[in-house]
Formats: sequence, structure tokens, C-alpha cells
Amino acid sequence: MKAQEEINYNRIADAISYIRANYKKQPGLEEIAETVNLSPFHFQRLFSDWAGTTPKRFLQYISIGHAKEMLKDNQSLFNTALETGLSGTSRLHDLFINIEGMTPGEYKNGGEHLQINYSFAESPFGNIIVAATPKGICHMAFYDDQPAALANLQAKFPAARYQQMFDMQQQNALYIFSHDWSKLSQVKLHLKGTEFQLKVWEALLKIPMGKLVTYGNLAKQMQNPNASRAVGTAIGDNPVAFLIPCHRVIQSSGALGGYHWGLDRKTAMIGWEAAKMDIEFK
Repeated sequence: MKAQEEINYNRIADAISYIRANYKKQPGLEEIAETVNLSPFHFQRLFSDWAGTTPKRFLQYISIGHAKEMLKDNQSLFNTALETGLSGTSRLHDLFINIEGMTPGEYKNGGEHLQINYSFAESPFGNIIVAATPKGICHMAFYDDQPAALANLQAKFPAARYQQMFDMQQQNALYIFSHDWSKLSQVKLHLKGTEFQLKVWEALLKIPMGKLVTYGNLAKQMQNPNASRAVGTAIGDNPVAFLIPCHRVIQSSGALGGYHWGLDRKTAMIGWEAAKMDIEFK
């Protein structure tokens, strides 16, 4: 039997999918609720508990118009984030997450020298698999099929030693999905990647929560303005969902673009974070 949190998220995801497909006609509460087989009252309560805002307000957060407004300040966004203009919450990823690249010796021969603990968990955006070496989180991904999720992890390090065990590193990483970040200490990531990929992933950490940037702007911030396509490829190879916030990168038109774990999930994340930051600054 599915856990209630999974059932609730699936309903939210179905509603977001319907909203995205019908955004031009701005569907009302009753219409959206009907698509997930709930009364308007129960759907509004479910949605508000999940997002911290109403479906109507959420619809505004994920609109192209709102995205374009977010992109207007891109030129100063990174400098502001690194100075004092944004709160600790909006700078959560930059302040709390540190990336260490794996050495060739650590991942050679299929990772034969790596010990990897992994576990399955729930999040506001669906089921998730999280894995860690003794040095930090090495993999985090949303999934619909648990055996396939484990096989995908093992394919990255086929010779590593695996143990299904929920350790402190995983627990700390998953606190990021909670409403109480007082328990969150620094999250260490231990990642296999090229020098360029690691630089892109580190640049993603500097995008504040509730903000959006384009692929081109991210390339400019890396002092490599002609590398938009390469940046996009590195973003697509991100091995750690949500912790490395690749979902905050969108197209220059304001369209959300693609996402490795599904566009409905990306939409949910952007709206969820926008609502969270809106609540904080009220």
C-alpha cells in the first residue's frame, strides 16, 4: 500500500500537470479538484498543506510572467547572494552544501574502493533514493520504480560495496525537505565528475532559493559565455537532485525547459520554493 505522503504528492503532481496543460484558460479550483477526484474544499486544504499557499497563488508562481520577472535581476543575482542582500534561508544551498570531487583513485575500476550506504525515503516531490560514501552524499534521485532506482545507482559504481543503511549523512541531507532547518548542518557531497561539471554544479549552489536563472546567464557567471550548451549538458548530468538545484535553471523565454526527473516535478519545486520564500518575507 502506498504511503499517504506518496498518495498526496501524486495528487499534487496530477493537479500540476493539469494546470500546466491548461494554463491558458486559467482553470479554477473546482475544475482542478475534479481532476484529482477531490472536493474543492479537500483539495484546497491538501494543496495548501503541501505548498504553503493556495492553488491560485501557486499558479501565479509557475507562470511564464513570474519567471520573466525573476530573470530581470539575473545580472546582479550572484553578487547579491554572495554579499548581504539575501537571507540565510534563500542562500541555503550556498551556505550549507559543500562539494568535494572524487579522486580518480576513488572511482577507478568501477569504484571498487568505495563503500556506499543507500536508503529510500519520501519527499514533498515523491520517492527518493539517497546514497553516501564515508565522505558525503554521492547520489540522490527521484524515482517511480525502486529496483530501477537502485540499478541506476549501482551502474554508476558497479564495483562498489553497497549496503542498504540509513546513516547520519543521509539523514542530514533529507532535513532540507523539512520545514525546520534548525537541525540542518553542513551537507557534504562526494561527487564523481569532470572539472567542468564540478564547476557547473558549484555554480548552481549559488542560485538562491526562490530565484531562477537562464543557462546563458549561468555560463556568463562562470566566465564562459559561449558554453551555454555545455553548461546545459552538465546540468543534465547532475547526480544529486534538489540539493544541487538544477531545477532553478530555465530558458530565456521564461519557459521552464527540461528536467531529468520530469517537468511536472520541476514545476512543483519552483512553485514550492517561491511560496516558501514569499511566506518568509511577509
